[in-house]
Amino acid sequence: MRGAGTIALSLGLCLCAGQLVAASPASAATVTPIMAAAASAKVKPVVKTSYSTRKVKSGKSVKVTAKYINPANGKVVTSGTVRLQAFRKGKWVSQKSKNLGKSGSVAITFAPKTSGYLRAVYAGSAKFASLTGGKTYVSVVPNGNKIINEAKKHVGSLYKFGAAGPTRFDCSGYTMYVYRKTTGKKLPHKANSQQKYGKAVAKSKKQIGDLIVFRNGSYGYHAGIYAGSGYMYDSPHTGARVSKRKMIGSNYVVRRVA
Repeated sequence: MRGAGTIALSLGLCLCAGQLVAASPASAATVTPIMAAAASAKVKPVVKTSYSTRKVKSGKSVKVTAKYINPANGKVVTSGTVRLQAFRKGKWVSQKSKNLGKSGSVAITFAPKTSGYLRAVYAGSAKFASLTGGKTYVSVVPNGNKIINEAKKHVGSLYKFGAAGPTRFDCSGYTMYVYRKTTGKKLPHKANSQQKYGKAVAKSKKQIGDLIVFRNGSYGYHAGIYAGSGYMYDSPHTGARVSKRKMIGSNYVVRRVA
Protein backbone atom coordinates (compact mmCIF):
# COMPACT_ATOMS: atom_id res chain seq x y z
CA MET A 1 0.00 0.00 0.00
CA ARG A 2 2.84 2.41 0.73
CA GLY A 3 4.21 1.86 -2.77
CA ALA A 4 0.83 2.39 -4.37
CA GLY A 5 0.30 5.61 -2.42
CA THR A 6 3.58 6.99 -3.61
CA ILE A 7 2.74 6.23 -7.23
CA ALA A 8 -0.73 7.69 -6.86
CA LEU A 9 0.54 10.95 -5.40
CA SER A 10 3.14 11.32 -8.15
CA LEU A 11 0.33 10.96 -10.71
CA GLY A 12 -1.77 13.67 -9.06
CA LEU A 13 -4.13 11.10 -7.48
CA CYS A 14 -5.02 10.38 -3.85
CA LEU A 15 -5.68 7.09 -2.12
CA CYS A 16 -8.95 7.16 -0.19
CA ALA A 17 -10.42 4.08 1.59
CA GLY A 18 -8.47 1.75 -0.67
CA GLN A 19 -9.55 3.50 -3.89
CA LEU A 20 -7.71 5.82 -6.25
CA VAL A 21 -9.46 9.19 -6.57
CA ALA A 22 -8.30 12.05 -8.80
CA ALA A 23 -6.76 14.96 -6.90
CA SER A 24 -8.60 18.26 -6.99
CA PRO A 25 -7.86 20.48 -10.01
CA ALA A 26 -6.59 23.25 -7.72
CA SER A 27 -3.89 21.06 -6.16
CA ALA A 28 -2.75 19.68 -9.52
CA ALA A 29 -2.62 23.12 -11.11
CA THR A 30 -0.17 24.46 -8.54
CA VAL A 31 2.65 22.42 -10.06
CA THR A 32 2.12 23.39 -13.70
CA PRO A 33 3.12 27.13 -13.75
CA ILE A 34 6.33 26.43 -11.84
CA MET A 35 7.35 23.70 -14.26
CA ALA A 36 6.48 25.91 -17.26
CA ALA A 37 8.49 28.83 -15.90
CA ALA A 38 11.50 26.59 -15.29
CA ALA A 39 11.27 25.24 -18.83
CA SER A 40 11.05 28.72 -20.41
CA ALA A 41 13.78 30.43 -18.33
CA LYS A 42 16.68 31.69 -20.47
CA VAL A 43 20.31 31.93 -19.46
CA LYS A 44 21.75 35.42 -19.39
CA PRO A 45 25.24 35.33 -20.94
CA VAL A 46 28.24 37.38 -19.89
CA VAL A 47 30.21 39.41 -22.42
CA LYS A 48 33.83 40.43 -22.81
CA THR A 49 34.15 43.46 -25.11
CA SER A 50 37.35 45.02 -26.45
CA TYR A 51 38.11 47.97 -28.75
CA SER A 52 41.09 48.20 -31.09
CA THR A 53 41.34 51.90 -30.23
CA ARG A 54 39.39 54.59 -28.38
CA LYS A 55 40.79 57.39 -30.54
CA VAL A 56 40.51 57.13 -34.30
CA LYS A 57 41.31 59.51 -37.15
CA SER A 58 38.43 60.71 -39.26
CA GLY A 59 37.75 58.18 -42.00
CA LYS A 60 39.51 55.34 -40.18
CA SER A 61 37.89 52.36 -38.48
CA VAL A 62 37.67 50.92 -34.99
CA LYS A 63 37.24 47.16 -34.49
CA VAL A 64 34.88 46.10 -31.72
CA THR A 65 35.20 42.50 -30.53
CA ALA A 66 32.56 40.91 -28.29
CA LYS A 67 32.73 37.38 -26.87
CA TYR A 68 29.74 35.78 -25.12
CA ILE A 69 29.99 33.05 -22.47
CA ASN A 70 27.43 30.83 -20.75
CA PRO A 71 28.03 31.46 -17.01
CA ALA A 72 26.50 28.12 -16.11
CA ASN A 73 29.25 26.04 -17.69
CA GLY A 74 31.88 28.48 -18.99
CA LYS A 75 31.27 27.51 -22.61
CA VAL A 76 30.93 30.07 -25.42
CA VAL A 77 27.56 31.09 -26.83
CA THR A 78 27.40 30.13 -30.50
CA SER A 79 23.98 31.39 -31.64
CA GLY A 80 22.32 34.78 -31.93
CA THR A 81 22.98 38.16 -33.54
CA VAL A 82 25.14 40.99 -32.21
CA ARG A 83 24.45 44.59 -33.21
CA LEU A 84 26.93 47.44 -32.91
CA GLN A 85 25.14 50.62 -31.88
CA ALA A 86 26.27 54.26 -31.76
CA PHE A 87 24.72 56.96 -29.58
CA ARG A 88 23.71 59.72 -31.97
CA LYS A 89 21.44 62.73 -31.38
CA GLY A 90 20.07 61.41 -28.09
CA LYS A 91 19.35 57.83 -29.12
CA TRP A 92 21.08 54.52 -29.86
CA VAL A 93 21.31 53.73 -33.56
CA SER A 94 22.28 50.30 -34.94
CA GLN A 95 25.20 50.52 -37.39
CA LYS A 96 26.21 46.95 -38.23
CA SER A 97 25.30 43.41 -37.16
CA LYS A 98 26.93 40.00 -37.23
CA ASN A 99 25.98 36.46 -36.20
CA LEU A 100 27.84 34.51 -33.55
CA GLY A 101 29.67 31.37 -34.67
CA LYS A 102 31.61 28.49 -33.15
CA SER A 103 34.12 30.86 -31.52
CA GLY A 104 31.39 32.61 -29.54
CA SER A 105 32.71 36.00 -30.63
CA VAL A 106 32.18 38.64 -33.32
CA ALA A 107 34.49 41.34 -34.63
CA ILE A 108 32.66 44.33 -36.13
CA THR A 109 34.60 47.06 -37.94
CA PHE A 110 33.06 50.53 -37.99
CA ALA A 111 34.29 53.95 -39.17
CA PRO A 112 32.54 56.58 -36.99
CA LYS A 113 32.08 60.03 -38.50
CA THR A 114 31.84 61.74 -35.15
CA SER A 115 32.95 61.19 -31.54
CA GLY A 116 30.50 59.38 -29.25
CA TYR A 117 29.58 56.22 -27.38
CA LEU A 118 29.50 52.73 -28.93
CA ARG A 119 28.11 49.50 -27.50
CA ALA A 120 27.47 45.88 -28.52
CA VAL A 121 23.96 44.45 -28.11
CA TYR A 122 23.24 40.70 -28.16
CA ALA A 123 19.74 40.03 -29.50
CA GLY A 124 19.32 36.71 -27.70
CA SER A 125 18.33 33.22 -28.93
CA ALA A 126 16.05 30.32 -28.01
CA LYS A 127 18.31 29.44 -25.08
CA PHE A 128 19.94 32.75 -24.13
CA ALA A 129 18.46 36.09 -23.04
CA SER A 130 19.32 39.35 -24.76
CA LEU A 131 22.17 41.42 -23.32
CA THR A 132 23.22 45.06 -23.71
CA GLY A 133 26.95 45.60 -23.21
CA GLY A 134 28.51 48.62 -21.55
CA LYS A 135 29.08 51.81 -23.54
CA THR A 136 32.56 53.02 -24.53
CA TYR A 137 33.46 56.52 -25.75
CA VAL A 138 35.41 56.64 -29.02
CA SER A 139 36.94 59.98 -30.08
CA VAL A 140 37.23 60.88 -33.74
CA VAL A 141 40.31 63.01 -34.40
CA PRO A 142 39.95 65.35 -37.35
CA ASN A 143 42.13 64.50 -40.31
CA GLY A 144 43.84 67.82 -40.93
CA ASN A 145 44.95 66.88 -44.42
CA LYS A 146 41.42 65.92 -45.40
CA ILE A 147 40.13 69.30 -44.22
CA ILE A 148 42.87 71.22 -45.99
CA ASN A 149 42.38 69.28 -49.22
CA GLU A 150 38.71 70.25 -49.21
CA ALA A 151 39.60 73.87 -48.39
CA LYS A 152 42.01 73.97 -51.38
CA LYS A 153 39.29 72.86 -53.79
CA HIS A 154 37.52 76.20 -53.39
CA VAL A 155 40.49 78.52 -53.88
CA GLY A 156 39.40 81.19 -56.36
CA SER A 157 35.73 81.16 -55.39
CA LEU A 158 34.30 84.68 -55.09
CA TYR A 159 33.19 86.15 -51.79
CA LYS A 160 29.45 86.72 -51.46
CA PHE A 161 27.81 87.86 -48.25
CA GLY A 162 25.45 85.22 -46.86
CA ALA A 163 26.67 82.49 -49.25
CA ALA A 164 27.67 79.03 -48.03
CA GLY A 165 28.80 77.26 -51.21
CA PRO A 166 29.43 75.44 -53.25
CA THR A 167 30.65 78.21 -55.61
CA ARG A 168 30.32 81.39 -53.50
CA PHE A 169 31.11 81.92 -49.82
CA ASP A 170 31.33 84.49 -47.09
CA CYS A 171 33.89 83.77 -44.34
CA SER A 172 31.72 81.67 -42.02
CA GLY A 173 29.88 80.12 -44.95
CA TYR A 174 33.22 78.85 -46.25
CA THR A 175 34.30 77.27 -42.95
CA MET A 176 30.80 75.87 -42.41
CA TYR A 177 30.84 74.21 -45.83
CA VAL A 178 34.34 72.70 -45.51
CA TYR A 179 33.79 71.23 -42.04
CA ARG A 180 30.42 69.77 -42.92
CA LYS A 181 31.91 68.07 -45.98
CA THR A 182 34.87 66.63 -44.08
CA THR A 183 33.66 66.00 -40.53
CA GLY A 184 29.87 65.90 -40.83
CA LYS A 185 29.53 68.68 -38.24
CA LYS A 186 27.17 71.56 -38.98
CA LEU A 187 28.52 74.89 -37.73
CA PRO A 188 26.34 77.99 -37.47
CA HIS A 189 26.58 80.54 -40.27
CA LYS A 190 28.21 83.24 -38.16
CA ALA A 191 31.86 83.69 -37.11
CA ASN A 192 30.97 84.81 -33.58
CA SER A 193 28.90 81.66 -33.03
CA GLN A 194 31.52 79.37 -34.58
CA GLN A 195 34.05 80.26 -31.88
CA LYS A 196 31.87 78.27 -29.44
CA TYR A 197 31.89 75.04 -31.49
CA GLY A 198 34.33 72.15 -31.36
CA LYS A 199 37.10 71.80 -28.78
CA ALA A 200 39.14 74.76 -27.54
CA VAL A 201 42.84 74.43 -28.43
CA ALA A 202 45.75 76.55 -27.23
CA LYS A 203 47.32 78.74 -29.93
CA SER A 204 50.63 76.97 -29.47
CA LYS A 205 48.93 73.60 -30.10
CA LYS A 206 47.02 74.49 -33.27
CA GLN A 207 47.25 72.08 -36.20
CA ILE A 208 46.44 72.27 -39.88
CA GLY A 209 42.70 71.95 -40.36
CA ASP A 210 41.82 73.75 -37.13
CA LEU A 211 39.19 76.48 -37.16
CA ILE A 212 40.53 80.00 -36.53
CA VAL A 213 38.14 82.73 -35.39
CA PHE A 214 39.51 86.29 -35.21
CA ARG A 215 38.06 88.56 -32.60
CA ASN A 216 37.54 92.19 -31.74
CA GLY A 217 37.67 91.97 -27.95
CA SER A 218 35.68 88.80 -27.38
CA TYR A 219 33.48 89.17 -30.45
CA GLY A 220 34.30 86.84 -33.35
CA TYR A 221 34.19 88.73 -36.63
CA HIS A 222 36.08 86.52 -39.11
CA ALA A 223 36.71 82.77 -39.60
CA GLY A 224 39.32 80.79 -41.48
CA ILE A 225 41.03 77.40 -41.58
CA TYR A 226 44.60 77.02 -40.34
CA ALA A 227 46.99 75.89 -43.10
CA GLY A 228 50.22 75.73 -41.06
CA SER A 229 53.26 78.02 -40.66
CA GLY A 230 51.15 81.08 -39.85
CA TYR A 231 48.91 80.77 -42.95
CA MET A 232 45.19 80.16 -43.35
CA TYR A 233 42.52 79.56 -45.98
CA ASP A 234 39.60 81.98 -45.89
CA SER A 235 37.04 83.93 -47.88
CA PRO A 236 38.04 87.49 -46.92
CA HIS A 237 35.61 90.17 -48.14
CA THR A 238 33.57 91.54 -51.04
CA GLY A 239 35.61 91.59 -54.25
CA ALA A 240 38.09 88.99 -52.97
CA ARG A 241 38.38 85.26 -53.54
CA VAL A 242 39.05 82.24 -51.35
CA SER A 243 42.81 81.97 -50.94
CA LYS A 244 45.69 80.91 -48.74
CA ARG A 245 47.24 83.91 -46.98
CA LYS A 246 49.02 85.08 -43.84
CA MET A 247 46.93 85.18 -40.69
CA ILE A 248 45.62 88.66 -40.05
CA GLY A 249 46.27 89.20 -36.33
CA SER A 250 47.01 87.72 -32.93
CA ASN A 251 43.59 88.09 -31.30
CA TYR A 252 41.97 84.81 -32.26
CA VAL A 253 40.77 81.52 -30.83
CA VAL A 254 41.45 78.01 -32.11
CA ARG A 255 38.72 75.36 -32.23
CA ARG A 256 39.16 71.72 -33.23
CA VAL A 257 36.06 70.51 -35.00
CA ALA A 258 35.73 66.70 -34.66
